[in-house]
Amino acid sequence: MILTLLVAVLLSLFLLFVTIPVASLFLRIAPEAFIRSLTEPVVLDALSLSLVTATISTVIVVIFGTPLALANARHDYRGRDLVDTLTDLPIVLPPAVAGIALLMAFGRRGVVGQYLDLFGIHIAFTTVAVILAQVFVASPFYIRQAKASFEAVDRLYEDAARTLGASPWTVAFRVTIPLAWGGLISGAILSFARALGEFGATIMFAGNFQGRTQTMPLAIYTTMQGDLDAAISLAIILVVISFAVIAAVKVVTRRKF
Repeated sequence: MILTLLVAVLLSLFLLFVTIPVASLFLRIAPEAFIRSLTEPVVLDALSLSLVTATISTVIVVIFGTPLALANARHDYRGRDLVDTLTDLPIVLPPAVAGIALLMAFGRRGVVGQYLDLFGIHIAFTTVAVILAQVFVASPFYIRQAKASFEAVDRLYEDAARTLGASPWTVAFRVTIPLAWGGLISGAILSFARALGEFGATIMFAGNFQGRTQTMPLAIYTTMQGDLDAAISLAIILVVISFAVIAAVKVVTRRKF
């Protein structure tokens, strides 16, 4: 009885701790002010830029991350543990460190950027830099989920396809990927959400220029200094998207593909 009561109290405190700050966003702004803020250029620019860049970065992560996840799930090669470690590194790496690392690599005088500069290609402080920062921080969320999904696929189906003469590419695209489809979609959704909420690496590597590199998190940071309603409106949009992402992942993981 005492243990049950203690668990109930702790659970209630945790729910209040999470719910009150989120609810405060909705209580702090009037519906009229929220709608009015959505028409402001800074909000529209940040919203459109965030959705476009997060979508592009997610597509890039899926295209390049799927073969990597499949290889790590199905093949035991020398250095696989190192590859897994490097894949997971952006999760624990502080965003500011990720940003300055990208800047040192792709900035005008960076390790790679100095050679791109010879051809007039400049990445830092552009929209491309936003996408690269999002790919860097969001890729582990897809790759980890994709690898776990591939590992969950029974190899019996793959072996059966091979005995029928299917090539490795056919096995991957006709057997393995379709069976792991639910997990891949969940990973892509999580990767999109992480890219949408990226702040630290973006502001360090891409800057904070409205219409070019100012995503929603950066716009919240900027508008907090002069237009609180706009900042709250952007925050509410991100809360709604985050809630929708969690709900979508739960639906996808429960659905059988």
